[in-house]
Amino acid sequence: MNDTPATFRPLTFGVTRVTLRDGPTGTHYLEADQPLQPYPERLTDRLRQWAEAAPDRTWLAQRQRVTGADGQTALGDWQHVSYAQAWATARAIAQGLIDRGLNAERPVVILSENSLEHGLLALGCLVAGVPYVPTSPAYSLVSTDYDKLKHVLRTVTPGLVFAQDARYAKAIAGAVAPDLDVVLASGHLDGRATTAFDALARAPVTPAVDAAMAATGPDTITKFLFTSGSTKLPKAVINTNRMWCANQQQMTQSMPVLQEDPLVLVDWLPWNHTFGGNHNFGMVLYHGGTMYIDDGKPTPALIGETLRNLREVAPTVYFNVPTGFEAIANAMKAPTDDGRTLRKTFLSRVKMFFYAGAALAQPVWDSLYESEEAEIGERIVMTSGLGMTESGPFGLFVTSPNVRAGDLGVPTPGMAVKLVDMQGKTEVRYKGPNITPGYWRAPAETTEAFDEEGYFCSGDAVKWIDETDIHLGLKFDGRIAEDFKLATGTFVSVGPLRGKIIAAGAPYIQDAVITGLNMKEVGAMVFPTPKVRELCDLPPSASLHDVLDHPAVLAHFQTVVNELAKTATGSANRIARLCLLADPPTIDRGEITDKGSINQRAVLGHRADTVAKLHADALHYILKPQA
Repeated sequence: MNDTPATFRPLTFGVTRVTLRDGPTGTHYLEADQPLQPYPERLTDRLRQWAEAAPDRTWLAQRQRVTGADGQTALGDWQHVSYAQAWATARAIAQGLIDRGLNAERPVVILSENSLEHGLLALGCLVAGVPYVPTSPAYSLVSTDYDKLKHVLRTVTPGLVFAQDARYAKAIAGAVAPDLDVVLASGHLDGRATTAFDALARAPVTPAVDAAMAATGPDTITKFLFTSGSTKLPKAVINTNRMWCANQQQMTQSMPVLQEDPLVLVDWLPWNHTFGGNHNFGMVLYHGGTMYIDDGKPTPALIGETLRNLREVAPTVYFNVPTGFEAIANAMKAPTDDGRTLRKTFLSRVKMFFYAGAALAQPVWDSLYESEEAEIGERIVMTSGLGMTESGPFGLFVTSPNVRAGDLGVPTPGMAVKLVDMQGKTEVRYKGPNITPGYWRAPAETTEAFDEEGYFCSGDAVKWIDETDIHLGLKFDGRIAEDFKLATGTFVSVGPLRGKIIAAGAPYIQDAVITGLNMKEVGAMVFPTPKVRELCDLPPSASLHDVLDHPAVLAHFQTVVNELAKTATGSANRIARLCLLADPPTIDRGEITDKGSINQRAVLGHRADTVAKLHADALHYILKPQA
């Protein structure tokens, strides 16, 4: 890269000034310099608004599943749902929910990936004032004991369960009470009566629907979102209309781009998670935008579908996790017709990229910038921030195009941030209309989550990007709960160290888990990316165990360990031993989330034997720094 200042496609940052005031004993309070503007009492006000103002505009689109003569299913043309259709269907569904007497004590549990039916059912619940519970598909389709699904059902006691199709049959048989009403979008369940989604969506609407919607307000519970859970079972985070609407207005003020042009998203992020289900799903509804549901994912098996969609539909803003951006960056460099079409379409009108969930390695940034400058003569701003399920999720957002890995930015309007010293690290805590009232049916956990001033304790640690300029905001400094001490008493900051390993090993390291609690040295267990196979000459059929045992692969990672040692400043950030993990992290054990984020504590717990052997020199191979 040359030294010429980079040119970015214009992007306005809504919050660039903050106010900092001191509190007692090293505590500080940080707020945006602008107030939060008015927002609607309920999200369905925006649905009705856009159904009237832009009835024929597409709200949601998804490729139809087509079964060929050979019985194989493929994704065909786009099926569209307009705002007028969404409003009418949501009202009919709401009538069906009202007829069943559903409420917060008997909500709707959704077992489905993102789909048109899932989206319409969510709108019907919002109109009727009945909370819905989008549940991780992995709890039904990957899990074998259904423990987490059973926990969800015990916690919320649903009055209705929706499933997309018969793929959920085993989970329903194993976890759902036989007398519970089940609605299916397609297919049937052997030995169990079900209601067709189409029948629910055609219920004759009565005045009870308008009355039910009018009865909803800021405190009405819209949904329960379950946390991923680490050492404990997931908690049900209460989401209200106030939370959702306030957060969407906060996003609008922090990211003015959302209202500059008709919003178009191409999005795979799961709706059972706050990033996809609140942030993006809500964003489209709030601004009368269009979402194209991407049935792809940033995995080797499904990334092709994402790339196909991005060659066809040009988003105006684009959200993904680092592994997704890495796959797109690689695909845009391909000197093929597909690569050229991807660059032309994907970059044609997108004004902002946004990543979350993990660290974005520098080579990925560089590759994206290179393709952007070659295709459009300027860069697309890569933004990021900080949030969580309990904050709606939007909390912090960057303030300029000059973003570096780990930058989080400043608080969004209307949300106060409290910075609290925690044994040498600074925890960020939140207070505002976008913060959850607590966890459903868990009063002890709710009380524990808030401090004496009513601030939600996030557990995230932060630092100033530049201590001499508070208006640049904060950067990530790891999860406080993940940090630990060595046997010597030396404190190990896991987040920055993990990011350093991923960056040093890019593009061959997916993630790293830091070890060494009560040990003499810091270690690391590394999950490699699929690209690790390119480091050796083994055939594609070779097992990952054989690939990681190959001398060329071990030699590469030995170099990584050596380079890391050169930049270490002491025992707290020196990787003294490293091993490669051939068995990938599993959703079933809580080691990885739907978004692909690693749960450090869960990996350490489930792989305690590997951790012990790593520090006892008892593994087949252990990489240690060499001079």
